[in-house]
Amino acid sequence: MNYRSLLNQYPLFSLIGKVADRYGLEVYVVGGFVRDLFLQRPCKDVDIVCVGDGVVLANHFAREIGVSKVAIFKKFGTAMLRWEEWQIEFVGARKESYLPNSRNPIVQPGSLKDDIFRRDFTINTLSLNLNQPTFGDLVDMCKGILDLDKGIIQTPLDPAQTFTDDPLRMLRAIRFANQLQFTILPVTWSAIQQEAYRMLILPQERITDEFNKILLSSTPDKGIDMLDQAGLLRYILPEMEALKKVDKIGQNSHKDNFKHTLQVVRNVANVSDNLWLRWAALLHDIAKPATKGFDAKVGFTFHGHEKLGAKMVAPIFRRLKLPLKQEMRYVKKLVRLHLRHIPLIENDVTYSAIRRFIHDTGDELEDLITLCRADITSHNPYKVKRYLSNFEKLEASIKAVEDSDRIRHLEPVIDGHQIMDIFQIDPCSKIGMIKSALKEAILEGQVSNQRDELYPYVLKKGKELGLTPKSG
Repeated sequence: MNYRSLLNQYPLFSLIGKVADRYGLEVYVVGGFVRDLFLQRPCKDVDIVCVGDGVVLANHFAREIGVSKVAIFKKFGTAMLRWEEWQIEFVGARKESYLPNSRNPIVQPGSLKDDIFRRDFTINTLSLNLNQPTFGDLVDMCKGILDLDKGIIQTPLDPAQTFTDDPLRMLRAIRFANQLQFTILPVTWSAIQQEAYRMLILPQERITDEFNKILLSSTPDKGIDMLDQAGLLRYILPEMEALKKVDKIGQNSHKDNFKHTLQVVRNVANVSDNLWLRWAALLHDIAKPATKGFDAKVGFTFHGHEKLGAKMVAPIFRRLKLPLKQEMRYVKKLVRLHLRHIPLIENDVTYSAIRRFIHDTGDELEDLITLCRADITSHNPYKVKRYLSNFEKLEASIKAVEDSDRIRHLEPVIDGHQIMDIFQIDPCSKIGMIKSALKEAILEGQVSNQRDELYPYVLKKGKELGLTPKSG
């Protein structure tokens, strides 16, 4: 079957074909782009296979389009370049073999058939020819079109060997099944469970990259649950395993925190594409197993799990090779604060409590509210309705305080330099003490952030510290 009309939507492919024809090279677009083309999904990453030297073709094509920068990976015989909105990788048709304790393949030149059968899943083996006059001809040696139609994930060769060779394909199987809402064939699923331990040989960066793609999907909860059922999650985030235990003492039991966490992640995913907010949702109750207690009057307790959970964020990020600066601090802050709203929605609170909540949360206020809303997973509709109603009142109070006090990034109008000038002193600890007292007074509503109200307060605090203002 010919798919010339589909390819003609993108001038890129006829241009690659013309360059290949000029130098007598047989060339195909393969893999993910072809899969997504048939599924009508956007894709700007293009894999080009030529029967011959892919690097040579990449250099010829780069000269044709006026691109000077071509990244060449000699070990694997591949070349990559960017042009307009496209990222294009060129490779010569090849065959691969693996050593038992390495997922880095030994690469040799091969035929188009060799190249097709080395791929991970049948839906990624589809190839469209770019040469004239066979432009658009489909090569489908593994019945990939049939599996696309049926929504099936399976490997071109024996799945156990496929996953033994490259264990990352197990994660990719679950990612594709989750993203595309496809079914993993039972024999393929069994092979994943059988070979799960092979995850241990993978570089952490590659594991984390695949996990983040699952977390960024529209149904991350389903993807993570599949990882767990396949026996892979324990090699990525073993802390999640402990969340699954449900204890019961007498009539008291606590909810399955694993299922609860997945629901919170899904709730966040329904309203936000922010990867790090999803990570905060994933880790918000991570310390519950370590803080679990039992009180005969109230049942199971998890006192301080938000504080311990925040402490666990950095080691988890470090182990998973996730960013340790701004992103880690953001997740840590949200985990630490994810219970701060409870007193504000369950009791009559003062504006000073609202001010402190806004100030302590800062730029993460809206995201924290999103996380807190997502954390409502009760099956009791009346309880959910009451919580959401209280949330709306809290948000109205926050808006009122923000509009009047602009408290989020509070800085008293009298700063440290002015305090030093008032008392004619050099920098010392007393300056910081006065500044802290000013901020507390503003947050508590004792004074407004206006100079004429703050100045007498500065004099009062200075006097308490043994300071005398300059005369005049």
